[in-house]
Amino acid sequence: MDRRKFFRQAGALAGGAVVGSSLAAPALAQTAPSIRWRMTSSFPNTLDTLFGSSRLFSETVSKLTDGKFTIDVFPAGELVPGLQALDATQDGTVEASHTVLYYYVGKDPTFAIGSSIPFGLNARQQNAWLYNGGGNEAINDFLSDYGVFGWPGGNTGTQMGGWFRKEINSVNDLQGLKMRIAGIAGQVLAPLGVIGQQLAGGDVYPALERGTLDATEFVGPYDDEKLGFYQVAPYYYYPAFWEAGPTVHYLFNRAKLDELPEAYKAALEAASTLCNTRMLADYDVKNMRAIRSLVGKGVQLRPLPRDVLDASLASSQKLYAELSAKNAKWKAIYDPWSQFRTQIYEWFRVAEYTNDTYVYSQQAAGK
Repeated sequence: MDRRKFFRQAGALAGGAVVGSSLAAPALAQTAPSIRWRMTSSFPNTLDTLFGSSRLFSETVSKLTDGKFTIDVFPAGELVPGLQALDATQDGTVEASHTVLYYYVGKDPTFAIGSSIPFGLNARQQNAWLYNGGGNEAINDFLSDYGVFGWPGGNTGTQMGGWFRKEINSVNDLQGLKMRIAGIAGQVLAPLGVIGQQLAGGDVYPALERGTLDATEFVGPYDDEKLGFYQVAPYYYYPAFWEAGPTVHYLFNRAKLDELPEAYKAALEAASTLCNTRMLADYDVKNMRAIRSLVGKGVQLRPLPRDVLDASLASSQKLYAELSAKNAKWKAIYDPWSQFRTQIYEWFRVAEYTNDTYVYSQQAAGK
């Protein structure tokens, strides 16, 4: 299939048939304005899957608009620090950003629900909630107070629980543990003794190497191997119960977004949807290979002890109840989200869980 034709069709499907035959290349080229935006990423360019998604996004938007709408992408730290991407988009320093909403829980913990909260949804369930369960609408209603609008733009799948300099044999071993951990997971682990810290990706390795951190979670085998965490922390724990299916978002300055022609808005949505699908597929393959590589380098894989999971679940339930009691914005999103989680868990237990449990157990048994 012709590549240009493919991207036009993709835009039509994801954007409501906006980029279709009524906006064929000659008509679009003649009537559409030339627009140039800047996008800042929360990720360094060394993380080729996360940062590379921004490049794919920019390339797709350009192709869907016959080169009339271009977006220059900048890695974390080049324009603004990685954890200030939302602020830069909000104040108009840049028109767009690629970031994770749970980075901004210091402003309001409600941000985290849009990406991932402890004991939440896996990647498929998260997409189901966002696209068809009212999630996108709820999150964008919340984001309107910050002058931005967002579309899902990626998912890593369930992440690893992180790298530890010492073994964790029980919940008692978490006492005094200094850990880089994102989102509200730090608040869940704090009652268990963990001293949570939020650092951008590029700052984690030196802190772990110097011993100012005892542990860090980041993403999963592929990115973690690239960042070299295995060189300074030999124990690799799983799973990250706080990130079962974390969504990465493309955020847009709302005023700038509203100024765009409808075809350009459709191009942004189509590109976001493409990146959301591709990132998860990329990570599934890359992590599959990287975990074998890490084990071959002597990494010690460990499951988190059951008492750590149980204590963390109890802590998260207590925290969510407290937030619902005092934060109306949290409650407005969390309550329907929680109901959705209950219902989709019930469905996944019927077919997905029983199938996966059986085939994985048989594969592990060598059959």
